[in-house]
Amino acid sequence: MGGWWLHLRRCAQCGHIGCCDSSPAQHATAHWRSTGHPLVQSFEPGEEWFWNYDTNALYETGPELTPPGGHPADQPTPGPADRVPQDWTRQLHR
Repeated sequence: MGGWWLHLRRCAQCGHIGCCDSSPAQHATAHWRSTGHPLVQSFEPGEEWFWNYDTNALYETGPELTPPGGHPADQPTPGPADRVPQDWTRQLHR
């Protein structure tokens, strides 16, 4: 699609990977709205927290998900490396 992301989230129910709400496309929230799957885990290397869209609650732990637990460590944040615009900080949702 040619887009880029700031951080990624993984649906705990079906495994869908979507970008966070700060990213321009906000795919993780769109996935929740279209499927009703409320629980996502950070898909950033070294992060294991969960977010529940239904309750707006953060959890340090949640269900153990099938690997992988994050995007490739050699892929920068934001990413993918070849698609991030020079003015990426101005495009974030805050």
